[in-house]
Amino acid sequence: MTDRIARLLVVGSASIHTWRFLSGIAPHVGELYLACNGEVPADKRPANLKGELRVDFSLKAWSSAGRLKAWIAEVKPEVVHVHQANSVAWHARRALRGSSIPMLLTAWGSDVLLLPNQNRLMRAMVRGNLQAAAAITSDSLYMAAKIRELAGDCRISLLNYGIDALPPAPVIDAKKKQVLSCRLHKPLYRIDAILKGWAEVESSGRFGDWSLVVAASGSETDGLKQLAAALGLKRVEFTGFVDSATLGRLYADSRVFVSVPRSDATSISLLEAMGHGCLPLLSNLPANGEWVIDGLNGAIAEDVGRLGPELIRAMDKAADDDALQSLAATNRGLVAAKALHRANMAGFAALYRELV
Repeated sequence: MTDRIARLLVVGSASIHTWRFLSGIAPHVGELYLACNGEVPADKRPANLKGELRVDFSLKAWSSAGRLKAWIAEVKPEVVHVHQANSVAWHARRALRGSSIPMLLTAWGSDVLLLPNQNRLMRAMVRGNLQAAAAITSDSLYMAAKIRELAGDCRISLLNYGIDALPPAPVIDAKKKQVLSCRLHKPLYRIDAILKGWAEVESSGRFGDWSLVVAASGSETDGLKQLAAALGLKRVEFTGFVDSATLGRLYADSRVFVSVPRSDATSISLLEAMGHGCLPLLSNLPANGEWVIDGLNGAIAEDVGRLGPELIRAMDKAADDDALQSLAATNRGLVAAKALHRANMAGFAALYRELV
């Protein structure tokens, strides 16, 4: 690529999302630099990652901005791409104060949808971070509207990290009678509500050959296992954390994907589930509504406190091979059009060139 920028500095926290972004954007830039609070795993490290700076992104780390500023002067990037509008961006924007280097800010859902509601100080910090950016990317229209509400007039592009590739077409009649949950075991994701809903499924006298797989892990894992035992659940499997290949097989085997967080933007797990032909059962969030219309290509639970009937409704539809085949075709078309990693990385690279 002849028009790629020569030097890009990425500022972000140690996360699988950051590692995926680095590998995806690497072919679109000459030299890549990273300021991060953790080390890139060896198998995720792009060949053109030329330098790293270890940074403490906590709000108490006042010296981080100065260290980052000095490193920016040394590296001389053409663009600084900051991931997350929280304290990561707070340090980056202070480091860039007085500089002509453009800052691109990619907001994550919690930065904009949850953090500003904690208190006035957090709201002011997020607003300042957004307003300091030359451009902002959002992965949903809903989050873009929230960004506009916080920051006023600003340049926003709709881009998500996307999934690596569209999975092979699902073999619907080979799918198991299985419901999959694979969000983290944290209060935000309400896995407890899924278990309570599943208890209603088990007591309904129907779906005796269906099972629930609870993948992933987190701070609530032990408590969730205790809840499953207290509810007397017989057909629930906790897999723990699984690698991407195993997760791909779980999607391929499952007929229903359930995800009911309190707040969310566009989640990669939803895109993966849609690509694998699962019927998505989701909480009623605006970002989810940009991908799923209730009764058309999935199900939206109006009341997560009454998830049992919603699970039964989703399972009824997903048990019909023809209905699930039609739904899978619709969802795979949406993912192919809007959510493939390679195409969206090219979109980020185009933004860099415009900012330069």
